[in-house]
Amino acid sequence: MALAFSSSAVIHGSLSSSSSYEQQQPKVSHMGITQPMDRSRIPLKAVNFTQRSLAMKPLVPLAATIVAPEVEQKAEADDYEKLAKELTNASPLKIMDKALEKFGSEIAIAFSGAEDVALLEYARLTGRPFRVFSLDTGRLNPETYQLFDAVEKHYGIRIEYMFPDAVEVQALVRNKGLYSFYEDGHQECCRIRKVRPLRRALKGLRAWITGQRKDQSPGTRSEIPIVQIDPSFEGLDGGVGSLVKWNPVANVDGSDIWNFLRAMNVPVNSLHSQGYVSIGCEPCTRAVLPGQHEREGRWWWEDSKAKECGLHKGNIKDESMNGNGNATVHANGSAAHADIFDTNDIVSLSRPGIENLLKLENRREPWIVVLYAPWCRFCQAMEGSYVELAEKLASSGVKVAKFRGDGEQKTFAQEELQLGSFPTILFFPRQSSQPIKYPSEKRDVDSLLAFVNALR
Repeated sequence: MALAFSSSAVIHGSLSSSSSYEQQQPKVSHMGITQPMDRSRIPLKAVNFTQRSLAMKPLVPLAATIVAPEVEQKAEADDYEKLAKELTNASPLKIMDKALEKFGSEIAIAFSGAEDVALLEYARLTGRPFRVFSLDTGRLNPETYQLFDAVEKHYGIRIEYMFPDAVEVQALVRNKGLYSFYEDGHQECCRIRKVRPLRRALKGLRAWITGQRKDQSPGTRSEIPIVQIDPSFEGLDGGVGSLVKWNPVANVDGSDIWNFLRAMNVPVNSLHSQGYVSIGCEPCTRAVLPGQHEREGRWWWEDSKAKECGLHKGNIKDESMNGNGNATVHANGSAAHADIFDTNDIVSLSRPGIENLLKLENRREPWIVVLYAPWCRFCQAMEGSYVELAEKLASSGVKVAKFRGDGEQKTFAQEELQLGSFPTILFFPRQSSQPIKYPSEKRDVDSLLAFVNALR
């Protein structure tokens, strides 16, 4: 459970400033990044460092301690918004050098995938010592573990991992099963397996480095800055402003990242050659088709605008907040959101209306009803397909309806309508009082239409 970080190799000729370094070295990558041409001068074998007197308080003894420059004591002392603007057109190498120079041993690279291999390569090219950590959720692909091993050997480092709390994982699996995230969303599982371990890791740092890019997720990462005060986590000193977050490749296109990785001949996850682009835990990751966005391979049953596991939850804007920064709340206790499935082809059922539908044993026509909550991202994600379904069934003799099942109606929906999580879709046959629950997480119009046609 304890966390330790690996340290990089010492590189000869460490730079005094990235700008002078870039002037002295020939340019190789079309990304505007500079690097030494003679790689033989850059040893990859890790060595031990003597611990400086003011080094960070380690959670456990480090695999190797680091001699590093003095660091700022509080993130508020710097104007990171101004610094982000100054670095807007800087190369990832220059940004990485700035981050490592500023925070020394009290900053670490979060490592998991392709962008993070690029981060390690940039860090190596700065000539400065660097630290690396990773989260082992216990549900990663075998290919990901193979990547970890290859990276350790390539860079001569020993990555040490943060693990989830075994008691919490045990309770989740015993109570809800191995795949509960398909039913009620990935947030609970990610919170236990990723967010809480990360929170413990970051409490021992003053800054961390991520591989986030603006083009990774249009709904959540399009506005990430190069450097920022972390909006979600606390650092070594605790409290707001105690942790700085660096995103050196924020402005780099994914294709340019891959050109850089190929040029530098570094290890990559073998799943990339099988159509996987964004890779997380095995049950929540799949290959994408040509033309699909890379994040469509992650949590594909959920709203594309909310595909974050919680490590970067500060990217998600809270739409339930009013102008005063407070949540707007309905009288029934649920956050205020505009209603969804709002079309003339969809009947809005009241509580008495759906109770009558339940009592009928011989209906004039079959019904399909979605139990929903307008604030639910999964409901929002299927709105388009359900509206299209209603249009296709408009003259077919099948009624399409909705029933809002949150707030005061939630207990009734759970007890009488088989509600487990939102959305729940029910089909009421013509000659049966018992509704049939749609069993799949596939909520596209073709899958829903096949379900209706099989039962009508």
